[in-house]
Amino acid sequence: MEPKNIKAIFFDIDGTLVSFQTHGIPSSAARAIETLHSRGTKVFIATGRPFYQINNLGELRFDGYVTLNGAWCIDAQGEVIFSNPIPHEDLEAVNRRLDAGPLFPCAFMTPEQVYINLVNPKVADVARMVGLDPPPVRDLHEVAREEVLQVNIYVGPEEETELMRTVFTHCGSSRWNPAFADVNIRGNNKSTGIDKILARYDIPLSETMSFGDGGNDIPMLCHTGIGIAMGNASDQVKQAADYVTDAVDYDGIANALRHFGLI
Repeated sequence: MEPKNIKAIFFDIDGTLVSFQTHGIPSSAARAIETLHSRGTKVFIATGRPFYQINNLGELRFDGYVTLNGAWCIDAQGEVIFSNPIPHEDLEAVNRRLDAGPLFPCAFMTPEQVYINLVNPKVADVARMVGLDPPPVRDLHEVAREEVLQVNIYVGPEEETELMRTVFTHCGSSRWNPAFADVNIRGNNKSTGIDKILARYDIPLSETMSFGDGGNDIPMLCHTGIGIAMGNASDQVKQAADYVTDAVDYDGIANALRHFGLI
């Protein structure tokens, strides 16, 4: 595919647009996005974060947002394009497991806020890494009565596998950090959110590009016309991509866009 035909580009945030070291966007990436806009290319965010936790993009303008790994998609005006909550049956099941023990940190993400059952050093470390405060503590039985779009489980891979088999029976999981896994309704990921955005703007999938660094970016990188992995991504993510650029802190975004002749 000719890169000049790219009409839309989707960017992950943490570890892709935003550095884990500085908690900011490299100036080269910010300039590149402004150049894309000036040339008529639409730019979108595709993140595991909820929209209200996107606090690190400065003054950059985006044409829409795929958030919570595709479970909540909005346009530039804030209109909800797509919402795909987790079934109450699975929320009730995880609450029964937490009540029975052993206890582990578990966060429920609603359209307005993230709530967690407990904050331990692991939760605090993850929050610090992405430049956020830990979520407020709340009874998850109460939160389960609301619309919950994503759950974060702070467990290891073996416990994750067991929970997905026995508790989250209508859901799937993805992991971009060893400390926790994102849980969304099965079949929902960044690629499904991208499809909703593209339908709204009438853009062909073949004329898209995406950038990512984490395990939850793999469906997106495999789905868009060109998938680009950051140099700081894991080997698994790099293998899923069409092209591997430099790390976020070494101008990876700008270098890749320059390589493909887009800036």
